[in-house]
Amino acid sequence: MALSAAQRGFDDAVRESQRTFRLVLDAMAHAGRILRSDATLAPPPPLLSTSASIILALADFETAIWLDEPAADCPAVADFLRFHTGARLVRACRDADFAIIAAPARMPPLASFAQGTPEYPDRSTTLIVQVEALAGVGWQFRGPGIQDSAHFSATPMPLDFPQQLLENRARFPRGVDLVFATSTEIAALPRSARITAGPACTSR
Repeated sequence: MALSAAQRGFDDAVRESQRTFRLVLDAMAHAGRILRSDATLAPPPPLLSTSASIILALADFETAIWLDEPAADCPAVADFLRFHTGARLVRACRDADFAIIAAPARMPPLASFAQGTPEYPDRSTTLIVQVEALAGVGWQFRGPGIQDSAHFSATPMPLDFPQQLLENRARFPRGVDLVFATSTEIAALPRSARITAGPACTSR
Protein backbone atom coordinates (compact mmCIF):
# COMPACT_ATOMS: atom_id res chain seq x y z
CA MET A 1 0.00 0.00 0.00
CA ALA A 2 1.31 3.43 -0.87
CA LEU A 3 2.55 5.40 2.10
CA SER A 4 0.41 8.37 1.02
CA ALA A 5 -2.74 6.43 1.94
CA ALA A 6 -1.61 6.37 5.57
CA GLN A 7 -0.14 9.83 5.98
CA ARG A 8 -3.16 11.83 7.13
CA GLY A 9 -5.43 10.02 9.48
CA PHE A 10 -6.36 11.52 12.81
CA ASP A 11 -3.40 13.11 14.56
CA ASP A 12 -4.91 12.08 17.90
CA ALA A 13 -7.05 9.09 16.98
CA VAL A 14 -8.87 8.72 20.31
CA ARG A 15 -9.78 12.36 20.89
CA GLU A 16 -10.56 13.25 17.30
CA SER A 17 -12.67 10.17 16.67
CA GLN A 18 -14.59 10.77 19.90
CA ARG A 19 -15.17 14.42 18.96
CA THR A 20 -16.38 13.45 15.50
CA PHE A 21 -18.60 10.71 16.93
CA ARG A 22 -20.24 13.22 19.29
CA LEU A 23 -20.74 15.63 16.38
CA VAL A 24 -22.52 12.94 14.36
CA LEU A 25 -24.65 11.98 17.38
CA ASP A 26 -25.65 15.63 17.80
CA ALA A 27 -26.59 15.85 14.13
CA MET A 28 -28.62 12.64 14.29
CA ALA A 29 -30.42 13.81 17.43
CA HIS A 30 -31.45 17.10 15.77
CA ALA A 31 -32.61 16.34 12.23
CA GLY A 32 -31.63 19.03 9.74
CA ARG A 33 -29.46 21.01 12.15
CA ILE A 34 -26.33 22.20 10.35
CA LEU A 35 -23.17 21.82 12.42
CA ARG A 36 -19.67 23.09 11.83
CA SER A 37 -16.92 20.50 11.40
CA ASP A 38 -13.30 21.19 12.27
CA ALA A 39 -11.99 18.14 10.40
CA THR A 40 -8.42 18.58 9.18
CA LEU A 41 -7.81 15.28 7.41
CA ALA A 42 -6.33 15.26 3.92
CA PRO A 43 -7.89 12.19 2.27
CA PRO A 44 -7.54 11.42 -1.42
CA PRO A 45 -10.20 13.09 -3.57
CA PRO A 46 -13.07 12.90 -4.12
CA LEU A 47 -13.30 12.07 -0.40
CA LEU A 48 -13.85 15.22 1.68
CA SER A 49 -12.10 15.84 4.99
CA THR A 50 -15.46 15.94 6.78
CA SER A 51 -16.76 12.67 5.37
CA ALA A 52 -13.38 11.02 5.91
CA SER A 53 -13.46 11.98 9.58
CA ILE A 54 -17.01 10.61 9.90
CA ILE A 55 -16.17 7.23 8.39
CA LEU A 56 -12.95 6.94 10.39
CA ALA A 57 -14.93 7.60 13.58
CA LEU A 58 -17.76 5.17 12.77
CA ALA A 59 -16.26 2.27 10.82
CA ASP A 60 -14.00 -0.55 11.98
CA PHE A 61 -12.86 -4.00 10.86
CA GLU A 62 -16.33 -5.44 11.45
CA THR A 63 -18.11 -3.04 9.10
CA ALA A 64 -18.65 -3.01 5.34
CA ILE A 65 -18.32 0.12 3.19
CA TRP A 66 -19.75 0.74 -0.27
CA LEU A 67 -18.37 3.48 -2.53
CA ASP A 68 -20.29 5.08 -5.38
CA GLU A 69 -18.66 5.18 -8.79
CA PRO A 70 -16.64 8.43 -8.45
CA ALA A 71 -15.20 7.31 -5.10
CA ALA A 72 -14.62 3.73 -6.26
CA ASP A 73 -12.81 4.95 -9.37
CA CYS A 74 -10.01 6.31 -7.15
CA PRO A 75 -7.98 3.37 -5.76
CA ALA A 76 -6.37 5.68 -3.21
CA VAL A 77 -9.76 6.14 -1.53
CA ALA A 78 -10.10 2.40 -0.99
CA ASP A 79 -6.51 2.22 0.30
CA PHE A 80 -7.13 5.10 2.69
CA LEU A 81 -10.29 3.53 4.11
CA ARG A 82 -8.81 0.05 4.47
CA PHE A 83 -5.69 1.37 6.17
CA HIS A 84 -7.45 3.63 8.66
CA THR A 85 -10.56 1.57 9.46
CA GLY A 86 -9.78 -2.04 8.60
CA ALA A 87 -13.26 -2.21 7.04
CA ARG A 88 -13.98 -4.33 4.00
CA LEU A 89 -15.31 -2.78 0.80
CA VAL A 90 -18.34 -4.38 -0.84
CA ARG A 91 -19.60 -4.29 -4.42
CA ALA A 92 -23.34 -4.19 -3.67
CA CYS A 93 -24.83 -1.23 -1.81
CA ARG A 94 -27.39 -3.52 -0.12
CA ASP A 95 -24.47 -5.28 1.66
CA ALA A 96 -23.04 -2.10 3.20
CA ASP A 97 -23.12 -0.83 6.75
CA PHE A 98 -21.90 2.53 5.45
CA ALA A 99 -22.05 4.06 1.99
CA ILE A 100 -20.03 7.02 0.76
CA ILE A 101 -21.76 9.05 -1.94
CA ALA A 102 -19.52 11.44 -3.87
CA ALA A 103 -22.04 12.17 -6.65
CA PRO A 104 -25.37 12.66 -4.84
CA ALA A 105 -27.39 13.71 -7.91
CA ARG A 106 -26.74 10.22 -9.33
CA MET A 107 -26.96 8.23 -6.11
CA PRO A 108 -28.91 4.93 -6.04
CA PRO A 109 -32.44 5.05 -4.60
CA LEU A 110 -32.56 4.87 -0.81
CA ALA A 111 -34.54 1.63 -1.11
CA SER A 112 -31.51 0.00 -2.80
CA PHE A 113 -29.53 0.02 0.44
CA ALA A 114 -29.89 -2.33 3.41
CA GLN A 115 -33.11 -1.45 5.24
CA GLY A 116 -32.72 -3.56 8.36
CA THR A 117 -35.44 -5.90 9.59
CA PRO A 118 -38.32 -5.40 12.03
CA GLU A 119 -36.33 -7.42 14.57
CA TYR A 120 -32.99 -5.76 13.79
CA PRO A 121 -33.65 -2.31 12.30
CA ASP A 122 -30.04 -1.34 13.01
CA ARG A 123 -28.88 -3.72 10.26
CA SER A 124 -29.28 -0.98 7.70
CA THR A 125 -27.01 1.31 5.76
CA THR A 126 -25.92 4.72 6.97
CA LEU A 127 -25.26 6.97 3.97
CA ILE A 128 -22.55 9.62 4.10
CA VAL A 129 -23.58 11.99 1.32
CA GLN A 130 -21.12 14.61 0.09
CA VAL A 131 -22.91 17.72 -1.16
CA GLU A 132 -22.00 21.20 -2.29
CA ALA A 133 -24.24 23.09 0.11
CA LEU A 134 -26.50 22.71 3.15
CA ALA A 135 -29.20 25.25 3.99
CA GLY A 136 -31.75 25.86 6.72
CA VAL A 137 -34.49 26.44 4.14
CA GLY A 138 -36.43 24.23 1.75
CA TRP A 139 -37.95 20.97 2.92
CA GLN A 140 -39.87 20.95 6.18
CA PHE A 141 -39.41 18.15 8.70
CA ARG A 142 -41.05 17.01 11.91
CA GLY A 143 -40.08 14.24 14.28
CA PRO A 144 -37.94 13.36 17.32
CA GLY A 145 -35.38 16.01 18.21
CA ILE A 146 -37.28 18.71 16.29
CA GLN A 147 -39.17 21.36 18.18
CA ASP A 148 -42.32 22.01 16.13
CA SER A 149 -40.66 21.82 12.69
CA ALA A 150 -37.32 22.29 10.97
CA HIS A 151 -36.35 23.41 7.48
CA PHE A 152 -33.39 21.88 5.70
CA SER A 153 -32.10 21.19 2.21
CA ALA A 154 -28.98 19.81 0.56
CA THR A 155 -27.76 20.32 -2.98
CA PRO A 156 -27.37 18.69 -5.36
CA MET A 157 -29.77 15.78 -4.78
CA PRO A 158 -31.94 13.61 -7.07
CA LEU A 159 -35.14 15.29 -8.24
CA ASP A 160 -37.26 12.64 -6.54
CA PHE A 161 -35.36 12.78 -3.25
CA PRO A 162 -38.31 14.18 -1.23
CA GLN A 163 -40.45 11.26 -2.38
CA GLN A 164 -37.67 8.87 -1.44
CA LEU A 165 -37.61 10.41 2.04
CA LEU A 166 -41.36 9.89 2.38
CA GLU A 167 -40.97 6.24 1.45
CA ASN A 168 -37.98 5.85 3.76
CA ARG A 169 -40.01 7.20 6.71
CA ALA A 170 -42.90 4.89 5.82
CA ARG A 171 -40.61 1.90 6.39
CA PHE A 172 -39.81 2.99 9.97
CA PRO A 173 -38.34 1.45 12.12
CA ARG A 174 -36.62 0.05 9.05
CA GLY A 175 -34.97 2.43 6.61
CA VAL A 176 -31.68 4.22 6.14
CA ASP A 177 -30.08 7.13 7.98
CA LEU A 178 -28.33 9.92 6.12
CA VAL A 179 -25.39 12.11 7.14
CA PHE A 180 -24.64 15.01 4.78
CA ALA A 181 -21.20 16.59 4.52
CA THR A 182 -19.81 19.64 2.81
CA SER A 183 -16.16 20.64 3.13
CA THR A 184 -16.90 22.40 6.44
CA GLU A 185 -20.35 21.30 7.72
CA ILE A 186 -22.43 18.25 8.46
CA ALA A 187 -26.14 17.58 9.02
CA ALA A 188 -28.22 14.44 9.34
CA LEU A 189 -31.65 13.06 8.51
CA PRO A 190 -32.35 9.97 10.60
CA ARG A 191 -35.06 7.61 9.38
CA SER A 192 -37.35 8.98 12.10
CA ALA A 193 -37.49 12.42 10.42
CA ARG A 194 -40.73 12.97 8.52
CA ILE A 195 -40.73 15.33 5.56
CA THR A 196 -43.96 17.28 5.55
CA ALA A 197 -43.56 20.06 2.98
CA GLY A 198 -41.20 21.46 0.42
CA PRO A 199 -40.35 21.33 -3.28
CA ALA A 200 -41.62 18.17 -4.99
CA CYS A 201 -43.01 16.87 -1.72
CA THR A 202 -46.46 15.40 -1.26
CA SER A 203 -46.91 14.74 2.44
CA ARG A 204 -48.45 11.51 3.67
